[in-house]
Amino acid sequence: MSKRVGAATILMENKISVTSFSAVGGKKEGEGPMRDCFDYIDSDDRFGQNSFEEAESAMQGIAMQNMLEKREIEPGELSMMFGGDLLNQCIGTSFGVFDFRVPYIGIYGACSTMSEGLMLAAMSVDSGAGDRVAAITSSHFCTAERQYRMPLDYGGQRTPTSQWTATASGALLVERGQKPPYVRAVTVGRMEDKGIKDANNMGAAMAPAAYSTIKRFFEDTGTEPGQFDRIVTGDLGSVGSRILCELLHRDGIEIYDRHLDCGRMIYSEEQDVHAGGSGCGCAASMLCGYFLPQIRDGSLKNILFAATGALLSPTSTMQGKSIPGISHLVWISGES
Repeated sequence: MSKRVGAATILMENKISVTSFSAVGGKKEGEGPMRDCFDYIDSDDRFGQNSFEEAESAMQGIAMQNMLEKREIEPGELSMMFGGDLLNQCIGTSFGVFDFRVPYIGIYGACSTMSEGLMLAAMSVDSGAGDRVAAITSSHFCTAERQYRMPLDYGGQRTPTSQWTATASGALLVERGQKPPYVRAVTVGRMEDKGIKDANNMGAAMAPAAYSTIKRFFEDTGTEPGQFDRIVTGDLGSVGSRILCELLHRDGIEIYDRHLDCGRMIYSEEQDVHAGGSGCGCAASMLCGYFLPQIRDGSLKNILFAATGALLSPTSTMQGKSIPGISHLVWISGES
């Protein structure tokens, strides 16, 4: 059984392996510096569908199918899956994975959904609740703009602190195994709200949650940043990344030399995304397409993956509510 240590960290008692993973991206993502990390890139972000919402579901279906084919298993061999996205009632996922007919648990952590799903999948396998458990998520620039801001036809101007929602998806499979990547531990995040109300400044809203979770992990486990090759955040972008490093520096925790943010990685400066990328698919695709392969081949030994989410909705924004943030952390290792 898993072992709880400290305030919020759970150590895996068994060898919990991420045995398969797949990343799917859209046209803009395929034009960026991480193009080679994707298993499939669509040429026009429609993925052969009539609407962008249907395209997001199709993207999840492609990621899921690729992940299963890499492991050479059928959907019926999965014990369960955790999945979610940014759309109301998580319709991107429910329609996207319906045809696989796998026992399904819908989750919502905003842009932290992949770390949440991986965390829950690892705990499920470690406890014996499931043998093979999948996690999946996605985001789509056009669906997110329509839901959270303005339809693209409106032509609204983006502020310098705004981030570009990635059109991407990631799917992975967790089971007991003898090969890396291994999930060594997870830290359950706590909601943090510092009063940010600007829906175009997600980095500032989410950074306190990443700070809280990363600091708590070090306190719970007695580890320090130097023991990890990379400390990866989901999509704080340039604004949130700076805030996170400054908050940890204030407490004597230095991560500048090993911090990477998926939102800063997925696009180049020439692509004009302002403060960086965001969306569930941003962190998910970078984890499945960039970091997990490097753990598997030994290029990286240990990373902390702490995706971040802004827990707002159009309703809360219109009612003038501030934006709570959340971040869940997973310790992923090439060493059992």
